[in-house]
Amino acid sequence: MAPLSVLVIGGTQFIGKHFVVKALERGHEVTLFNRGSKPAPAGVAEQIVGDRNTDLAKLEGRTWDVVVDTSAYVPRQVREAAELLVAGVGRYLFISTISVYADQDTAGLNEDSGLLRLEDPATEVVDGTTYGGLKVLCEEALAGVYPASSRLVVRPGIVVGPDDPTDRFTYWPVRVARGGEVLAPSGPELALQWIDARDLADFMVGALERGVAGTYNAVCEAGRFTTGELLNVAKRVSGADASFTWVSDEFLLGQGVRPFADLPFWLPGAEGNLFKVDGSRAHGQGLRDRPLEETVRDTLQWQAERGDPALKVGMSADREAELLREWRRR
Repeated sequence: MAPLSVLVIGGTQFIGKHFVVKALERGHEVTLFNRGSKPAPAGVAEQIVGDRNTDLAKLEGRTWDVVVDTSAYVPRQVREAAELLVAGVGRYLFISTISVYADQDTAGLNEDSGLLRLEDPATEVVDGTTYGGLKVLCEEALAGVYPASSRLVVRPGIVVGPDDPTDRFTYWPVRVARGGEVLAPSGPELALQWIDARDLADFMVGALERGVAGTYNAVCEAGRFTTGELLNVAKRVSGADASFTWVSDEFLLGQGVRPFADLPFWLPGAEGNLFKVDGSRAHGQGLRDRPLEETVRDTLQWQAERGDPALKVGMSADREAELLREWRRR
């Protein structure tokens, strides 16, 4: 297959960075368009410095085989980029999210499930209440410019692995590696779902190489991983002396513990259906899930290489110890 010429809007952070690295490994020619705040991966053909909100004209008249949009959060950004590029770029890959679905309390959501609708579709305020609905509008803006045969929409679940700026997955391997008694939510059978950024990159590059179009939930196979497996793998990989105390949802909520913030990947009750999304369509198009051991090991190595900084999420050791004492008293 002839190498593709690829324009990446973004390309120096997490998802975009892993995509660029994989595309370069596969022999494709990559141009980046971003603000230049981070260095480009080695091997990039060109880095065009600019802000997509004000400097899109720098791309006018240029041609590429594919554009990969990693950084649009409001429909205006997609519409402006698509309208400017459609004459010279044959295909458009847009990174969306599984947060587009309206009924997130239902297990087994697939690409045909109903989508969120914002009360104010003109808003450009991106927060927890608007993020999914704005991504829906982004997808629709793209559909208004690029035909179905020329657009690829990827809806990742929670993306994990090295370079993750959120620290959500990182919290658990790091906490287990510290050893001692670990407060663990719900129970070991609690289902989890994610996508390693490198598996996501492999899927996107492969799909572009084969000319795949359509919309795909990029998540690992539903039911493959559990909280118990995550903690036990982290213990085995790190060699820590950790032990796990499983604490009920009712207790944690009663103590004011915040799901997903104080205890990442803990979503009690029906909210946990977010970890039961149907990813079979993407797997049918080549998505593969790497072993959990690999994701845990590489995340711990990356955390060490960056100097083991304090994490952005999770609870302090003192707060965890306080909750464990209270749990035992009950």
